[in-house]
Amino acid sequence: MAFTARAQNPAQPLIYLSQDLLYAVRTDDNCQPLLDSLAKADENKLAAELKTDADKLGFWLNIYNASVQLQLKKDPKLWEKRSAFYGSPTIKIAGTSLSLDEIEHGILRHSKMKLALGYFNHLFVSRFEKRFRVEQVDPRIHFALNCGASSCPAIAFYDPAKINEQLDLACKVYLSSDCKFDKEKNTVEVPKLFSWFRGDFGGKRGIRKMLIKYEIIPAGSKPKLIFKPYNWDLELGKYSH
Repeated sequence: MAFTARAQNPAQPLIYLSQDLLYAVRTDDNCQPLLDSLAKADENKLAAELKTDADKLGFWLNIYNASVQLQLKKDPKLWEKRSAFYGSPTIKIAGTSLSLDEIEHGILRHSKMKLALGYFNHLFVSRFEKRFRVEQVDPRIHFALNCGASSCPAIAFYDPAKINEQLDLACKVYLSSDCKFDKEKNTVEVPKLFSWFRGDFGGKRGIRKMLIKYEIIPAGSKPKLIFKPYNWDLELGKYSH
């Protein structure tokens, strides 16, 4: 998941623009040409390139993380009104202006309602969202999306061709550092993300299953879940190495 500069090619597939934008944001390069290319991209061409959920995950994770960093570096005061920051249009893709909430909950979570613990979907969604959203929610995205808060996971460079192994690594790294299992008390402290999006994970049973998968708790155990407070202090530039 290392960040590596890539040569610009006008004929390159649109799917790579998200990777280039994230790299430019990290290195403080001029992002405007990439933002213009994304805004003016042909929607049909982009849809043809984002055929699978792997394609969509790689593209939209990079777009989300790049947009958060770009906007907050320009104006950190946006953080003072986070609801407005997430809900207001921040980036234009293929002629459509999108908010961070629309990217996260609409596209990456298949039209889930933001404040419903992952159990309810929006009934009425835009044509663009229907066209570009993933078919199946992958709960690992919650350990790949960085919203600007100190408790957020580190930002990585996501490649559709390697997305499964990259998301596994993101989960392993974040959970290993943020969870604490107490065998004697039979408790495990876990990120608040598990509580906010518990439906995405399959409820408490699904959460424990994930904790077993990433070797946070032993197989066959059923500890009490303790959801840790989330640190909402602004922390920019939190990139993986």
